[in-house]
Amino acid sequence: MIREDDFQERRKHIANLTDEELYERFWQLTEQVVEPLLELGRKNTTPSVERAVLLRMGISSLETQKIVQGCMDNGLMGHGAGHVVYKISKEKNITIPEAGTALANGEYWTDAVALFKKGGK
Repeated sequence: MIREDDFQERRKHIANLTDEELYERFWQLTEQVVEPLLELGRKNTTPSVERAVLLRMGISSLETQKIVQGCMDNGLMGHGAGHVVYKISKEKNITIPEAGTALANGEYWTDAVALFKKGGK
């Protein structure tokens, strides 16, 4: 089977774009591909999935339940428990295990909610 080379034909709609425009186009298309996957994750996660993610992040099994419950109580499950821990870690300049321990102990939940309310996807 010989494939007909149609590259020049297929690239006509982008041939006159600058490198910067191509870069922007790439990220627009990437967002279109990834957004449905993110939406599936937001709508279809479960506490057990979120606990598994936290375990793989190095959070102790005793703390994962408290963090997941905190995410559910604060309306943050759609963002992912691991994402919440990560964002708090970056915001407070602490390690991920330290952020996990703090959240499990009831700390930083107000900060976590505020981070995601101001557009912290």
